[in-house]
Amino acid sequence: MIGTLGWQELLIILVILALLFGATRVRDLGGALGSGIREFREQARADDEEDEEDEDDDSEKVSATSSDEDSKESSG
Repeated sequence: MIGTLGWQELLIILVILALLFGATRVRDLGGALGSGIREFREQARADDEEDEEDEDDDSEKVSATSSDEDSKESSG
């Protein structure tokens, strides 16, 4: 149902909100929503980068461990 809303319907909803709450308050709400979305995206990117770093660290640990085992086998 929501997927069928066009730009005309959204404009009507925005006008109704402006009449009910006032244009200034609607603008403030829009700004708060935008900054919230921006912060969410930044945190999601930071988490993705942190996960990639953790995966890189894990792969380095695995390769270092296997190198240590190889050197022990050859010396032992």
